[in-house]
Amino acid sequence: PQGPRLLNLTEKGKVGKIQLPREIFRSLSSWTARVVVTVLNIQKLGMFKEVNQAGQVLNDTVVGITVGETSISGLRDPVQLTFTHGQLPPSVTPQCVFWDLRKGQAGGWSSSGCVTQPGDQGTVCSCDHLTFFTLLLNPALEKSTAQALMAVATAGCGVAMAFSIFTITFCIIVRCRFRSEETLRINLGLHMNLVGSLFLLNLAFLLSSSLSSRTQLGTCKVLGGFTHYCLLCCFTWMALEGCHLYLLFVKVLGTYIRHYLAKLCLVGWGFPVLVVGVAGIIDSYGKYQIQTADHQVIAHLCWITSKHLLVHYITNCGYFGLIFLFNMAVFGVVTQKTCCLRGTGAVQVDHKAWKVTLVAMGLFCLLGATWALAFLTHSTTSATMLYLFTILNSLQGIFIFIWLVVLYYPKMKESTGSISHIIRHDKTTAVSQ
Repeated sequence: PQGPRLLNLTEKGKVGKIQLPREIFRSLSSWTARVVVTVLNIQKLGMFKEVNQAGQVLNDTVVGITVGETSISGLRDPVQLTFTHGQLPPSVTPQCVFWDLRKGQAGGWSSSGCVTQPGDQGTVCSCDHLTFFTLLLNPALEKSTAQALMAVATAGCGVAMAFSIFTITFCIIVRCRFRSEETLRINLGLHMNLVGSLFLLNLAFLLSSSLSSRTQLGTCKVLGGFTHYCLLCCFTWMALEGCHLYLLFVKVLGTYIRHYLAKLCLVGWGFPVLVVGVAGIIDSYGKYQIQTADHQVIAHLCWITSKHLLVHYITNCGYFGLIFLFNMAVFGVVTQKTCCLRGTGAVQVDHKAWKVTLVAMGLFCLLGATWALAFLTHSTTSATMLYLFTILNSLQGIFIFIWLVVLYYPKMKESTGSISHIIRHDKTTAVSQ
């Protein structure tokens, strides 16, 4: 077999290059192999159209590479494609992608196995397989916007930590005052654990953003794992809040189950340990950089590295997606049951609508609805969504604090006709374990 070849591709006066590694030819069974390079204009052909595609394909050009008759993947020495272009505007950032038939029904663009090396006059794509490639120009945040978001996130973490402390203190006071009400103590215990996990998550983010640029790699891996653990604890406690709400209002268990809160703590704090342990074994944590469109580093974080983004998609996005769907279903069932109780006259109508609105907002925060905005920030195109996600999650601790004060402050025990009335008085039998 012959060695690597450097192929020049000319499209509308612009020159691109493809370099194939020797590894491809050494793996072939025959002495000769046909190398086929296909250059397609997808605008004319109407192909390679992804649903809700945010980025734009460079020059509407896709390059396909095949060698021989077999599929080639998992290369140690990557295939290098050079996409030549002029100076890109600061509002976009290039990304090397390939067409993945496994995404969606018709396929979609994926960057798995590809490394992007941008330059002033061209971008080099290094990929570990052969298929159809292109350079995707994704809209990116400007430097000023990215810096403003980091400032808002940092300030928000400080505010959230302060209100987390207020909330935990308030819950302790109420638990001590109403020691005889077991259901109330369990409810407050759940809320305290959720707020505690939020406090640790904000603390971990502040430590990660401030120490990652000047700490050693080993320390950064530990800090990245700790941040991931705190995030998973938040998601898990949100799920446990939903499960508890379901047991109280839907399942209506009447049996006494011992050590209910202790077992919830075992799940809420223990399950994330297993996930982080597996991610640590495959060396998923390290230094992560947040860059602007012109590749200036805005922030350093100790987090899941870019080489293991699949870990992030599965353990964070996928895990939270399931929790969010379950919690919103529980919220809908509880709301429907509350409306039924009002219709039968079992619950009086509360004329103070602001209390009902406030309680509903608190429940939304408690069940993690503000985190759902992360699914609307899949790319840096939606600066508004990024601001909303950052601000609302910073205010999550404040919402929960106000919600608990409205629910459990002794002077408001006479409040009726709202979701808070149902939770506080527990029309169902007390659930404990």
